[in-house]
Amino acid sequence: MVSKLYTAFDAPLTIQHKSRKTFFVSQLDLKTIQQMKGIKSISKEREELVVLRKNKRWINANIHAVDHIFIREAKVKNHLINGFGSERLNQENSVFLGAEVFSKLKLGLGSEQNDIVIYAPKNNLRLRPGSSPFKTASLDVAGALNYNQELNGTVVLCNLNLVATLFDQPDALSRVNIYLEPGASERLVSEQIKKITGAAFKVKTQFEKNELIYKTSKSERLVVFIILLFVFVLASFNLIAALTMLTHEKRENLTIMKAMGMSAKDRFMVFFLEGQLLVVFGVSLGLGLGLLICWSQQTIGWLIVPGANVPFPIVFQARDFLYILLASSALGFLFTYFPLRILLNKSAQ
Repeated sequence: MVSKLYTAFDAPLTIQHKSRKTFFVSQLDLKTIQQMKGIKSISKEREELVVLRKNKRWINANIHAVDHIFIREAKVKNHLINGFGSERLNQENSVFLGAEVFSKLKLGLGSEQNDIVIYAPKNNLRLRPGSSPFKTASLDVAGALNYNQELNGTVVLCNLNLVATLFDQPDALSRVNIYLEPGASERLVSEQIKKITGAAFKVKTQFEKNELIYKTSKSERLVVFIILLFVFVLASFNLIAALTMLTHEKRENLTIMKAMGMSAKDRFMVFFLEGQLLVVFGVSLGLGLGLLICWSQQTIGWLIVPGANVPFPIVFQARDFLYILLASSALGFLFTYFPLRILLNKSAQ
């Protein structure tokens, strides 16, 4: 599911500084990294928060300043709405907005009035009366991008040299994107890069960027299983009620069994086995229906993750199946054995 949330906009590996938002190109030995086995290409990127204005319309956005390698590897041309602006992808003064940002600024594809003003905060600025905290640049929007809902609502894509001018830091980067050869192992290449970059930098795969998702999913599985146990306990009260009615209805049969010489242990086993039959039937039916629902989700994908437009992922694991089987069987045994002991003892009295 996580891999489906990503688009071509996200590189397989990224290098970022551990403690600072930006770093300088000279701090990394990109030439050595480029020559490593399994690496296809390297692109540079600078990301900053900016404000966009078109007439009286204002919007916050994240500007991603990239080089021509990123344009190629992220398949930007394939994500341009109606293909507008493809001939201007590598022009320094052209920008591309996410589809939602483009719409909010009331721009038009192919229009000659797609000029906007970008406000970038000045670095190391001491505010004085009458001074502006922003650097501004007037740029022409060449086209609109459609990647996913998150990017469409925030992204501004432009040339790396443009941001260098706006932020007065020609060699500053936010991250270095690493693209791999087909079949190359992200984990192995990541470990090799870490040896070159040193402790000051962090190298992350796409999955490591969403580590919180995995931690959340693991804790969620535990919480759901605990809730499931409470459901089993509540359902077991129905079993107790069924056994109570059964012993009440068969009170005369108990008297006959006792008169025939059947011991208390044998009489208990008759009702206990009947209770276990109810448990086996209920557990089998529940597991069967559960597996059917999971299979239908895997096959049809009728339940969709909101905002991601992908089906909720389901993976069958024998361990989970065994845990549910053992938990439901154990509770069924306990809620059959002890209530029957009490009920039959009262009937005998």
